[in-house]
Amino acid sequence: MTTHPIAQPNVAAFFDKDSNTFSYVVKDPASSSCAIVDSVLDFDYASGGTFNTSADEIIAYVTDHKLKVEWLIETHVHADHLSAAPYIQKKLGGKIGIGSDIKTVQKTFGTIFNEGADFLIDGSQFDHLFTDGEQFKIGEMTCTAMHTPGHTPACFTHVLGDAVFVGDTLFMPDAGSARADFPGGDAGILYDSVQKILALPDDFRIFMCHDYCPNGRELEYQTTVKKQREENIHVKKDISKAAFIELREKRDSTLAMPRLILPSLQINMRAGHMPEPEENGMSYLKVPLNAFK
Repeated sequence: MTTHPIAQPNVAAFFDKDSNTFSYVVKDPASSSCAIVDSVLDFDYASGGTFNTSADEIIAYVTDHKLKVEWLIETHVHADHLSAAPYIQKKLGGKIGIGSDIKTVQKTFGTIFNEGADFLIDGSQFDHLFTDGEQFKIGEMTCTAMHTPGHTPACFTHVLGDAVFVGDTLFMPDAGSARADFPGGDAGILYDSVQKILALPDDFRIFMCHDYCPNGRELEYQTTVKKQREENIHVKKDISKAAFIELREKRDSTLAMPRLILPSLQINMRAGHMPEPEENGMSYLKVPLNAFK
């Protein structure tokens, strides 16, 4: 039986300083096809203004390199930035995809934000809902969607050739793991998800969604499964599930809510679309008082 080598896609990283988020263009090495992972729509909370600076940088890169966008992947419903997927889709095409448990997230936050009957909780705002273990293609490259909940119920890790996009589930080894205290989060489930990622081949590349530069080091966005397994401050040395839960919950109790959590959740659970305009033609976001304190 012939064994096909694992594809090694070209990965271009784009950093949005305001939200501390990495977005990626991931190119199939055998064709011009690509995917865009976790794009950012710039948002000025004080004015309510949205801007396309970060997205336009990605669009320019794709256009300059004559790439074909097949997927706009959201690793989860982000709580710290707005998605630019609909804007990029209008310019470049591609299908917007997220994990199938988006339905759980929509139900949870649809209740918190008191969304009306016109807000559907079936994931239909997205073009595709990934299921655990699903294989899909970017050009000729075989990719796998892995359900890795814990930070949120709908978190997925996407294995695109040898490149692994973990969303917020893991950070660089010196920063540890994702918080698990948002509605629907669970530290024990997060532990199990991390073990799935660490079971991947040693030399697979892992790409971060964020980096907070602990101890003042330079910004980084790439590591390996082996380095995570050996050096991650939260999961190295075969930490037990009980010890991880204790560590994670203690850490979470000290964390403030992300600055953009309220606008981000309302927009990202709609696949990056704004709420329906009211009779004056404007869209509005809600601030549920004391819901996240």
